[in-house]
Amino acid sequence: MLSGRIIRLISNHYQVLDSDQNVYPVLPSGKLRLTGKPLCGDIVDIEESSGQWLIKAIQKRKNALSRPPIANVDQALITVSAKDPDFSSQLCDQLIFLVSLQDITPVLAITKVDLLDPKDPLWDLFYDYQRSGYTVLFCEKDEKNQELYQILQDKITVLSGQSGVGKSSLINRIAPDFQLQTQQISKALGRGKHTTRHVELYPIGSGWVADTPGFSKLDFTHIDSFDLRDCVPDFKAIEGQCRFRDCLHQNEPDCIIKQAVADGRVSKVRYQHYLECLKSTQEVKKHGDRRPLDSLIGF
Repeated sequence: MLSGRIIRLISNHYQVLDSDQNVYPVLPSGKLRLTGKPLCGDIVDIEESSGQWLIKAIQKRKNALSRPPIANVDQALITVSAKDPDFSSQLCDQLIFLVSLQDITPVLAITKVDLLDPKDPLWDLFYDYQRSGYTVLFCEKDEKNQELYQILQDKITVLSGQSGVGKSSLINRIAPDFQLQTQQISKALGRGKHTTRHVELYPIGSGWVADTPGFSKLDFTHIDSFDLRDCVPDFKAIEGQCRFRDCLHQNEPDCIIKQAVADGRVSKVRYQHYLECLKSTQEVKKHGDRRPLDSLIGF
């Protein structure tokens, strides 16, 4: 029996890459219908039977998304533009919260910064993310960002962000084959590559990138309030120090997070966006109608 990672899924047909860089066309075995469908990114055990390789078992996952259906994601490259479309810190923070809910590290790539005046107030917002400990890449037109190349190494990365912000262009500049691969897949499928039939991880150096579609809506109404509280990266360093264990950092007394905001140790911008998302989760709490977190993430 061999082990490897699923790097491609079209319909019910998979490709598995082993540690020696051999690729195997495989099908799921019948018993997997009882334990769940394999996802792109899964580490699986495969075995040959009657001339056909079969997936016999799925190893434990770090996480699993349903949109796109990918497992074991390490980081999300949240790509936002300084202009055209205009930067929205609220939208950026919502993406940060949603990917962090799935134990995925957010990395910010801000494109089209060459269109900004050096004195534009947006720079203060961008530096606020850096002060809060986020990795922030400033990307100009036609620039080959070697820092981005290094960040992608040895990790599974999903691309996240609105259409038009330059996600694919950003990757194409450091890995020209990326665009060629995605175009070839689209032609082979005879349709748009972003379908439920097809998911693929593309190699960039020693890392893997999933090319994923833009989103139209981010929904926080079905997320548990405490899950949201616990996922905000800005709170991590001082969480658990509030007077009350069930403190949501909203209106409770002796809240260490609110004090940290007042002291400038936690971003006021991020905290305000957290409160807005928290309000959405609380509006539906009494109904008990919540969907799995991964179903809310549309990259």
